[in-house]
Amino acid sequence: MLSCKFICAGYDYSTYTHHVPAPMFRKSFTVCDGNSAELTITGLGFYEVFINGKKITKGIIAPYISNPDHFVYYDSYDLTPYIKSGKNTLGVILGNGMQNCPGGQIWDFDLADFRGAPRFAFAIEITDKNGNKTVLEADSDVKTHPSAITFDDLRCGCFYDARKEIKGCFLPDFDDSKWQTAVRAETPRGKRIMCTAEPILPTGEPLKPISITKCKKAEYRPRHDVVKEAAEVCSKETDGWLYDFGENTAGIETLKISGKRGQQIDIQFAEFLNENGELEYSNIDFFPEGYSQRDIYILNGEGEEEFTPMFTYHGARYALVLGLEDEQATEDLLIFTKYSSAIETRGNFRCSDETANELQKIARNSTLSNFYYFPTDCPHREKNGWTGDASVSSEQTSYNFAPEKSYAQWLDNIRAAQTENGQLPGIIPTGGWGYHWGNGPVWDAVLFNLSYQTYIMRGDKKIIEDNAAAFIRYADYLSKKLNERGLACFGLGDWCPVSAVKPPLELTDTLASMDNMEKASFMLREIGLQEQSDFCRSIYEKLRENGRKYLIDFGTMTAKGNSQTGQAAAIYYGLFNDSEKQAAFARLLQIIHASDDKIDIGLIGTKVLFRVLADFGEADLAYKMITRRDYPSYGHLVEQGLTALPEEFVKDGKFPSSLNHHFLGDYSAWFIQYIGGINVNPHRDGEKNVDIQPRFIDSLGFAEAYYDTVCGKVSVHWERSDGKIKLAVNTPDEIYGEIKLPFGYTFEDSRLSYKKLETGNFTVINLF
Repeated sequence: MLSCKFICAGYDYSTYTHHVPAPMFRKSFTVCDGNSAELTITGLGFYEVFINGKKITKGIIAPYISNPDHFVYYDSYDLTPYIKSGKNTLGVILGNGMQNCPGGQIWDFDLADFRGAPRFAFAIEITDKNGNKTVLEADSDVKTHPSAITFDDLRCGCFYDARKEIKGCFLPDFDDSKWQTAVRAETPRGKRIMCTAEPILPTGEPLKPISITKCKKAEYRPRHDVVKEAAEVCSKETDGWLYDFGENTAGIETLKISGKRGQQIDIQFAEFLNENGELEYSNIDFFPEGYSQRDIYILNGEGEEEFTPMFTYHGARYALVLGLEDEQATEDLLIFTKYSSAIETRGNFRCSDETANELQKIARNSTLSNFYYFPTDCPHREKNGWTGDASVSSEQTSYNFAPEKSYAQWLDNIRAAQTENGQLPGIIPTGGWGYHWGNGPVWDAVLFNLSYQTYIMRGDKKIIEDNAAAFIRYADYLSKKLNERGLACFGLGDWCPVSAVKPPLELTDTLASMDNMEKASFMLREIGLQEQSDFCRSIYEKLRENGRKYLIDFGTMTAKGNSQTGQAAAIYYGLFNDSEKQAAFARLLQIIHASDDKIDIGLIGTKVLFRVLADFGEADLAYKMITRRDYPSYGHLVEQGLTALPEEFVKDGKFPSSLNHHFLGDYSAWFIQYIGGINVNPHRDGEKNVDIQPRFIDSLGFAEAYYDTVCGKVSVHWERSDGKIKLAVNTPDEIYGEIKLPFGYTFEDSRLSYKKLETGNFTVINLF
């Protein structure tokens, strides 16, 4: 039962200047021996739930991150293992979450129509031995009291005053006579549904510090448009103890400390140290001082105390702890637990080159630390669902992990954010920001690419059926947005390019729109909507015709702008005819060689450049461009000691905007698909079709990859031995396809370059 009886502690809510403690609630109920019980609950913003004092919350940041005007998410819990005969108590703590997020000021979340005090609803369904049911909902028996959490925000952090703790307050025999009665809250406008996305859970063992040193914090410089007025709660100290956890990732810390009552500990998180060795966090600059990834804990002075923040998480490698006595700065003081949505691993890659192995590890780390119910742009500064980031990384996410359930849930929110005329915002969820800046065809592609990737890899037609109307609505919107030349030119361009050599917006938007419409046409045809498919196909054809007319110099076979990204994208998305592609590729090689074989791309180029190079026989060049250790390259990130992917290729000594994004990570899919050779559904005729087509990179002694298909694991291993290549392929019986060798290679036993897919060990020889 999804109750709509919402209650709250009051109608006041936190701002930067006015802190309202997170409220606690108690509801007592009685069960008889042999009864079972089930709870459904929602919290706006977030909740923590307890039964008889035991926390049973599914994970952190429950139930979901959404616009409550669109969806209100519920979770279900079996209470039977936790209840006892007689009196029982439901306990709840509410965080601000999306219902009230002052930390979202830059994106106008503080102005959202849904902003208000945290509230929740619940239903406890008790079933007796005879199958009779009793349902309990929020009523006048629910009591409330302020918690020790004096301030919380998804982006800013959690402030906790342990002196205000009320011990045992969620136990059945606690006396709550001095607590207030909860009051009715306005029912949210969003549709009530169960959350089906994976919960956010720990990933691996907690990180212990690899070093603890004395350190200063750098001067914090917030953005010019950030609210400057805020309650002065944080410590003004600048000297503290630096805890280095060795990896830039995302999660929450646990503090264990003994000290004097009233001692205040500030824990400031950051990604890097500046040239002076100071903790630097001015790249996380959207917040007032003291509210940028900071947790505060005030001791109650009663023995060893433990604090883990609620209703927030942090992206960081470092924590500067302020307010410590020197003897408190021990190895056991602080640990950091990595969290992400509990999406399973589906694939991976390994080879003889440790640079590539480290890059694979980095890509997976950035993907997971930016996956909190849906792909976010960064785990420290924004925590927003930027659509372009998720779209570009959808293939590498799908080849490494199992995001389909979470994708489907987020697509519900994407459709809800789509306007009646078909427009999409650049961030989802949003309270209204992102429709006039931050979107456009490359970003809007998230609607198509998440659906397409899920269908191609897993054969799920439901995801197409669910989103078909949105495809058509967007297609109509796009058809009316084309300029006087019949081209698309209304969004963000190639984000964070290496240099000023950037493809024209008219080119990249047109190519992205072509791809969106081609995929929409294909998917709609797959579910029998031929007329709608034809409509999308007609837009594709119009875009391609006008793109060829205005965006190609046929004398040199060069896409407008003369850039790596533009030229590769024009080849990849089919702006050139097949008969023209070899000449266009030769032009791409000229552009690359003019840059000394170094990458000169941004977000769009990361998806297309290396794939085009490999498709035209230059996989070794692609691999060199990826793994070389000088700037700009991915290998240079390893050389710099980065453990996550930055937002841009960072030049030595340059102040970075972000050191944990995921959109640069498509090379990870390239490793699995091109070096490992595993291509799922390459001909779009079935998810059980897998072609094995490895590229035997000259500099590698071995490479291996795997992917768990709908029928089981497909794995490939190849290694060089005595001048030949030993190729091992393992595949389930239900999988069909071919093993295809690169140009110049044959199977030793047949002198053919391809054979029917089968499990076995093969010897491959190079004819040249």
